[in-house]
Amino acid sequence: MARGYMGKILFVDLSKNELKDEVLDGKLCRQFIGGYGIGARILFSRQKAGVDPLGPDNTLGFLSAPFTGTPALSGTRHTVVAKSPLTGGWGDANSGGYFGAYLKFAGYDAVFFTGISEKPVYLFINNGKAELRDAAHLWGKDTFQTEKILKSELGSNVEVACIGPSGENLSLISAIISKTRTAARSGLGAVMGSKKLKAVAVKGNMKVPLADEAKVKALRKEYQAKLGGHIEWLKPFGTPFLVDIGVQNGDSPVKNWGGVGVVDFPDFAPIAKEAVIERQLKRYACYLCPIGCGGYMKAGTGEYKYEAGARRPEYETIAMFGTNCLNNNLESIIKAGDVCDRYGLDTISAGATIAMAIECFEKGLITRADTDGIEMTWGNHKAIVAMTEKMAKREGFGDLLADGVKVAAEKIGKGADQYAMHIQGQELPAHDPKHAFNYATSYRLDPTPGRHFVGSELSDGPNHPSGLLPKFDLKSFAGRGEARKIGNNFHQAVVCTGTCLFVYWAFPSVDPIAEFMQAVTGWEVTNDELLEAGERISNLRQAFNVREGLNPLQFKVPERVLGQPPKQEGPLAGVTIDEDTMIKEYLASVDWDLKTAKPSKKKLQELGLEDVAKALWP
Repeated sequence: MARGYMGKILFVDLSKNELKDEVLDGKLCRQFIGGYGIGARILFSRQKAGVDPLGPDNTLGFLSAPFTGTPALSGTRHTVVAKSPLTGGWGDANSGGYFGAYLKFAGYDAVFFTGISEKPVYLFINNGKAELRDAAHLWGKDTFQTEKILKSELGSNVEVACIGPSGENLSLISAIISKTRTAARSGLGAVMGSKKLKAVAVKGNMKVPLADEAKVKALRKEYQAKLGGHIEWLKPFGTPFLVDIGVQNGDSPVKNWGGVGVVDFPDFAPIAKEAVIERQLKRYACYLCPIGCGGYMKAGTGEYKYEAGARRPEYETIAMFGTNCLNNNLESIIKAGDVCDRYGLDTISAGATIAMAIECFEKGLITRADTDGIEMTWGNHKAIVAMTEKMAKREGFGDLLADGVKVAAEKIGKGADQYAMHIQGQELPAHDPKHAFNYATSYRLDPTPGRHFVGSELSDGPNHPSGLLPKFDLKSFAGRGEARKIGNNFHQAVVCTGTCLFVYWAFPSVDPIAEFMQAVTGWEVTNDELLEAGERISNLRQAFNVREGLNPLQFKVPERVLGQPPKQEGPLAGVTIDEDTMIKEYLASVDWDLKTAKPSKKKLQELGLEDVAKALWP
């Protein structure tokens, strides 16, 4: 077995209450690295197409990666995978914190769940021993309460990934929460809730085997001293450093993507980085992270009450509950974020859904009679918080909103779908493709549509590690295809090593990934091999969606997101995305069909995916 891995995967059948260990195959690791790479291989191989995402046959996996739990910069990440109930296709959610590292310290590289338990349960793994335990006393508890109870029962050194009441109630925008971080996207909290699985608790002191521990530590010291770029902003401010930048350059969505930041939201100072840090209690870092970009807040003492230690809202949370709702009341944003963390909601999707509700209210599609008497108007922070709480609890009108904008728009009717900012059910994050064109291709073509932390032609280049990509004009829609292919493939590999992208983007070149892989695993890994592995992973994730009958070229993208019609003022005035050019160039470069986005038989065979080729090309 390769170094960097514990060599063991746990498979849990919740319907039968059966647990089974399997040896992690070294060839699988070399070809798919870790994280959603191995997750995609296992789900494609063992799960039939067409399963109900909330049924017993959907497989839910928690996966670490080779760098996770090691001194490698920055091995903090784990990934949750399943068929998404939100999009109907491939679903994954990436998270930092400590859970991934402790999953390995507990003796496992991954755990997969099938079936549905008759009663609420949680899985406890302790130094190589796993058991299902009754979770009746945890069901209905929020995520903070759940973790507190489990730590009191199992020890303070246990790490927990759990759902709150939103996941229990099968909200399609529910998330899986650890105390410090969240696996938020794809609605995987609902999958966990459908299985009556309240939590996964891991504990252990097993050491991750390394091929050359001294070399790993030496590389860590060398490259930690060379980190640059955005680190100078992330350390003191975390991601909120992007708030005022995004409003001014047009990156942040405003007024449900229909407004212009500097025009419709000129007073952004109350939610900018300085205001956020003023309310911060202390910083925190994920496992062995050299940056420490997280933060806990002081107790809310004003109009909104929240305990000391509420998580500092990230940029996405501030933008979606702030700029996108024309809300510059920071305390309300902190409160809304805390509600989402406790009940287990994706803050991006939750904020987007609130913004849609406000626009529907403004257009007269819904009234106070529908919204439980709440005046859903732009900038009405009291209404935003109140409706977020209702959505988290599935109470009143909040029940209609709890499955995100697509389902809510269908229930409201009357043309509400034109105000639902999503692609294939996934709410869009707080980055405008009219500002950075690469997002347009990512939002449509990634197997998890509507996502921003996915590979692109900017995965290497200005302000990112250099060394792989051909030059192209950032202001042009044409000439990006080959760069995007390379950038995406390398990104897939980096994510699957367990590396935090904030650290990767601060490296002086792309070379440290291969160097750490060599020192951790003992393999003579090169950038070319990483690119091939990334391409294999990218094609397999797309093949999963093709097998599910999904064609991203048929997905509807909101016109206002593409600049149709273009803005008349502000930094994005006159910009309309030329999707057609970018998509055709990319599909041609990766050898996917120009009408179906299906990977070619030849490409799949070249990547060693013969069984996938047979499934897609019978």
